[in-house]
Amino acid sequence: MALDPEAPRRRHSWDLPEKFHYTTWTGERTIAQIEECAARKAPFFISTNFHDPHPPYLVPEPWASMYRPEEMVPGRLAPGEIELLPPHFRKTQEESPDFSMYRETHGAHGFHSHLHDEAELRKNIAVYYGMVSFLDQQVGLILDSLDRLGLSDNTLVIFSSDHGHFLGQHGLIAKGAFHFEDMLRVPTIVRSPGAVPANATNSSLFSLVDVAPTLLAAADIEPPGWMQGVNQLPCWTGDAPRCRDHVIVENRHEPTRVHLRTYVDERYKVTVYRDHEYGELFDLAEDPGETRNLWDSPAHIGLKCELLGRFMNAELRREPTRMKRIAHA
Repeated sequence: MALDPEAPRRRHSWDLPEKFHYTTWTGERTIAQIEECAARKAPFFISTNFHDPHPPYLVPEPWASMYRPEEMVPGRLAPGEIELLPPHFRKTQEESPDFSMYRETHGAHGFHSHLHDEAELRKNIAVYYGMVSFLDQQVGLILDSLDRLGLSDNTLVIFSSDHGHFLGQHGLIAKGAFHFEDMLRVPTIVRSPGAVPANATNSSLFSLVDVAPTLLAAADIEPPGWMQGVNQLPCWTGDAPRCRDHVIVENRHEPTRVHLRTYVDERYKVTVYRDHEYGELFDLAEDPGETRNLWDSPAHIGLKCELLGRFMNAELRREPTRMKRIAHA
């Protein structure tokens, strides 16, 4: 039987014309909302949520063929790293893993086999990059609309993402309850002419829960007392070197048994799993690729205890109350 050389291309190239694609639609609807507010001379808050980049790896031309699969470099599972990780990581490298112990009614994201064909992964990465370029085009059109309407100098723009994406790193693909930096460290770009310095970078910690209180502060609105985020404006304007000293990330899939939380500071990361004795501890300065889990290392018992203590204190501190206490009994 003859092979069809065009089959891989068709599998990743959508016949839907670019102008009818949902990435274009999201950009157009955002611009239309901006134009409506500008016509009414009304202030606005717009949250634009693009669907891509996201599996399935399918996008219209020319984006589907913009990048060459043979030039893509997939991430790798480092030698020996899987043996130091909790048991569910090892299961991801099996053909037909049994994750039943983690399920109650349905599975959690990522709890399946992550074994993949190298050639197919390279094609997925190339199409993923094409999706990003398509998104970049639409973001550019949105920013152009602010320029065209004379709104750029009075508009705070934040570009970010909900989570990262595995493209072979640690032997994983797509997403899941795996708190590596590939999943947690997301792009964040801020633009506010006259307030946020152009072309500046800031390596201080930032959490997505900080977006709401920061936007409220920019609008001179007092955040509600129960918000857990912090105002990042002083860091963005260059008035403060950092606005927080740690970040907490949680991942729970109800009603499964998958429930983990991670504490990250400027150097270390520790992850705890509910009802399990295993965990993760990484020194991000000495091991930025996170290939040496120190959780069970005898030489790092003191560090683990110290970080778990900081973690517990951080959890206690983030419990807000809706009202100030008025009774002292």
